Amino acid sequence: MGRILFYSTNDRARAAAGIDFADALMQGLAPDKGLYMLDRAALPRISDADLRAFASMPYADIAHRVIRPFIEGRIPDDELRALCHNAYDFDVPLESYADAAWLMRLDRGPTASFKDFAARMMARLTQYFLRQQRRSATILTATSGDTGGAVAAAFHGLDHVRVVVLFPGAEVSARQRRQMTTLGGNVFAIDIDGKFDDCQALVKQAFVDPELRDCELTSANSINVGRLIPQTVYYVYAACRIAAPPRRPLCVCVPSGNFGNLMGGLLAKAMGAPIHRFVAAVNENDEVPVYLRTADYRPVVPSRNCLSNAMNVGHPSNLARLVALYGGNMDDTGVVHREPDMEAIRRDILSVEVTDAETRDAIGEAWERHRMILEPHGAVGYKAIEKLNAGPCTTLLLETAHPAKFPEVVREVIGVDPDLPESMKRSEALPEAKRSCPADYEAFRSLLRQLL
Repeated sequence: MGRILFYSTNDRARAAAGIDFADALMQGLAPDKGLYMLDRAALPRISDADLRAFASMPYADIAHRVIRPFIEGRIPDDELRALCHNAYDFDVPLESYADAAWLMRLDRGPTASFKDFAARMMARLTQYFLRQQRRSATILTATSGDTGGAVAAAFHGLDHVRVVVLFPGAEVSARQRRQMTTLGGNVFAIDIDGKFDDCQALVKQAFVDPELRDCELTSANSINVGRLIPQTVYYVYAACRIAAPPRRPLCVCVPSGNFGNLMGGLLAKAMGAPIHRFVAAVNENDEVPVYLRTADYRPVVPSRNCLSNAMNVGHPSNLARLVALYGGNMDDTGVVHREPDMEAIRRDILSVEVTDAETRDAIGEAWERHRMILEPHGAVGYKAIEKLNAGPCTTLLLETAHPAKFPEVVREVIGVDPDLPESMKRSEALPEAKRSCPADYEAFRSLLRQLL
């Protein structure tokens, strides 16, 4: 197989030459503000023999095998294997909680969030290429909740790199905030007076600002392929363990905000992972389920503030990638220039919105029926499975964050105080440091200049 190349989702005519994974990783966003994506036909295929082997293989070894084709020729194989083992040194529990119903806990990493899976691998790859190129970079990222802490922790203390994290101060939990504001060193946290979409817009504008070219900006958001590709791995890992023939088809429920997590799953399915379809579970920011029902895309402006705060996204960046995967074209503003194959999308993806009241109900139901503690994002997924009735499938629910990140709502609903992971206990005792900034680009650029 030849070198895998990525193109910009904003390049409607595919006029620009593609770039490889390493260059796309370091650029973050394409020069035309599009996201780097690859054609379905260019995706590497996972063989049936590999799928059988993966059923009993450690997570880090599966990561090495799945990621390797994207980076072939840029990192020696033994060094890539070592990076994978260094990144994935924690458990990935799969729990059966009912007949043909499974939960995958993606909250056992150092910041107790699924974002650790992509951020840790991305940090190691970024540092590898920066050392190779003998240069430095600034990671600029926006977060609606867990991305900031995961990225900050993954890059904290690494040489050749600085990290600037923007977050909507009124919409993240106190424990999520502390994971960004207590690290110091090469990590800078900025509290934006606005919504996540404002944070994301500031980041995107900075990437194409010629006055900031000397800052060597790159992204660690899910807009970066360095986040996207590692997220395919846990879908392959889980599917090979619980969907082996002759079992029922596997339906995976993904709590979704910026839709990077779901994109990782869709790529895994396209590569050969035994997944039948997906449930894209969203909170009251319902622009995607409405789009799938009507084929009329309208962002939610401003985004709605819900209990599942990491999903408070009114215009998901990764929707442009999803549209591209199915043959369409959507620009960074959400305008569809070429319609995707909506029938194929609807075959592969069911999507439904879940209210805050339903989220609370789901936390209570999961505890009462299964003695299973869910936080708001996992609860949105749990309720979505119930609402949609995906048919005679085995269901897999992704629990994307540790319940201890949202102790107030968990205590209120089920009267249980979730145990605090050791990684979060450490941040509780540390002093915070952050800057505040309005959702104004000139003010943000001035502050960024001061920090860097």
